[in-house]
Amino acid sequence: MKIDKEQFHNHKMSKLIKGAVVPRPIAWVSSISRQGVKNLAPFSFFTVASMDPITLCFSVGASDREKDTLANIKEMKQFVINLVSEPLANQMHESSKSYGPDIDEFEQAGTAFEDADYVQVPRVKESPVHMECELDQVIEIGTGSLVLGTLVGYHIQEDVYQETDKVNPYQLKPVGRMAGDYSYIREFYSLPNKNLSKE
Repeated sequence: MKIDKEQFHNHKMSKLIKGAVVPRPIAWVSSISRQGVKNLAPFSFFTVASMDPITLCFSVGASDREKDTLANIKEMKQFVINLVSEPLANQMHESSKSYGPDIDEFEQAGTAFEDADYVQVPRVKESPVHMECELDQVIEIGTGSLVLGTLVGYHIQEDVYQETDKVNPYQLKPVGRMAGDYSYIREFYSLPNKNLSKE
């Protein structure tokens, strides 16, 4: 099958894109409003934008009203990206639901929090990795908003950290986003790998 842009309206392109760009990492973003309401929401359009300076980015899709995460970040200029491990997956899913701006998603999801060290934003206490960020810029792309944040503080649990500054993927137990579902990420291999060759 071949689909050109004039035919996009005849297909559910969102499903085709989300089903092909997998598995996606999840940025579990915590933020806070000027009124002090804690916010927590997952975003799977997430990656590293630059290593000098270290810049992380995630995309916020369009909705009926500006999402609380985006509004908070624009206002407070700070946020924390918490990585989602398998034991936190149900809490992450609960925080993905639509709540009003006066609702504390940490409380709704039953997620413990602690103060960040470098920004004035709570972080997920049990997350294996926290990345504290200051807002660099928000780029409007079509109906979406690409949020770029400069890393100002990094935390990693001792059992996840390996010597020579590596992350132990078996201890990290990350959750990947598939199309509408999620995936375990538990098996790893190096290349070249003769088991992957065609018969």
